[in-house]
Amino acid sequence: MKQTEEQTRVDFKMITFTLAGKDYGIDIMKVKEISKATKFTFVPNAAPFVKGVYNLRGDIISVIDLSIYFNLQNTEVENDGIENMIILRLEEHVIAVIVDTIDKVVGITSENIQPPHPLFGDVNIKYISGVVENEGRLYVIFDVERIFGNEEPVEPINTADFRTQESTVSTAVNANKEDVDIGFIEETLITFLSFHSSPVNQVWIRNRFEAWKKQKGDNIQLVNEHDAESYLAPFSSPFSGTFWSNEYAEKVASFLSEGHTGNFYVWNPGCGSGYESYSIACMVKNKLPSVHLKIVAHDNDLIRISTAPGLVVPQSSLESHYDRFLTEGKKGIQFNKEIKDAILFEYHDITHDNTLPKLDLVVMRETVSYLVPDRQNYIFGVLDEMMKPGSLLVLGANEEPLNPDAWNKVENSGVAAYKKK
Repeated sequence: MKQTEEQTRVDFKMITFTLAGKDYGIDIMKVKEISKATKFTFVPNAAPFVKGVYNLRGDIISVIDLSIYFNLQNTEVENDGIENMIILRLEEHVIAVIVDTIDKVVGITSENIQPPHPLFGDVNIKYISGVVENEGRLYVIFDVERIFGNEEPVEPINTADFRTQESTVSTAVNANKEDVDIGFIEETLITFLSFHSSPVNQVWIRNRFEAWKKQKGDNIQLVNEHDAESYLAPFSSPFSGTFWSNEYAEKVASFLSEGHTGNFYVWNPGCGSGYESYSIACMVKNKLPSVHLKIVAHDNDLIRISTAPGLVVPQSSLESHYDRFLTEGKKGIQFNKEIKDAILFEYHDITHDNTLPKLDLVVMRETVSYLVPDRQNYIFGVLDEMMKPGSLLVLGANEEPLNPDAWNKVENSGVAAYKKK
């Protein structure tokens, strides 16, 4: 009977959690849900305590790191990068707060809640609604409406370290909406197509976003692989996945310096089924017929790279500058021995060690954009080390080198390449 009477007196429940080793609580009526996440979208120019924004089943919500917000010493929490979030439902908006650990739901009698006192915590008492003891643990109860509501600007303790013109949560939610929208598109491109935004392609991504908004109106987010493919459709270079035309090959060839003799080394990472490698070989031999050409063609698609050496092509698909390099074989029209001997097709992941000679030409159109950013840096490190001064780099039509100061851009009627300084 006594237990029943105690249970009937429970009129306040709170979600309990820890920050910097101390126990805190939030009124459960203010909590929408609890969740875990590993990745947030960065918000440029936001206050340090704004972790970013998060896509909660289609709703964009701001994420606040309470340890940073209150300048608390964060304890070591082994979570493998997984953040513990409490999603708050406030009068004006929904936000998420990151805490060290989430404990449990605690039911108490509201009569036992004591007024806040500075001795009870490291948080300014104006953000505390009370303090209560339960089962030997002392809980500091946050007044989240006062912390994150719109009645007054948010002011963490030690405000000198954090204060900026955009230090309110509402500003963090609304500022730079376009950057946030682009950020979610970038994340979706990674998810569906392993396409990574970086300085290599960010100019194109931003320009594409403007066209995408006009096309899609309010429905700008990419919800499936088809949307991601539609967004990236204009990204591809001319003749991607097929043989280069006479005109395109001649424009690229115009960047090659006359007078090459001896060995001429080319690297073609991401060669696929070999169409591009054969196009490069014929272009170089037409432009520099006396060089000893060697192309190292790499791809991590085993099936495609395996079929590339024996590629059979319908002659109707090839323009005139291929003519002298073709021969009739048992299986059909193929490239002759001169061209085949010039290309070494290898199954290889270019993000691993690359043993290459000093290079005269590198063609990697739409290859680097599908690498994670640290591997992009690695590849450009390889180029910096292995490409000769004056050698030529051909990237995708909508890509730029990571280290622009190391290159001179050359152009010919809409086709661009980069010469190493």
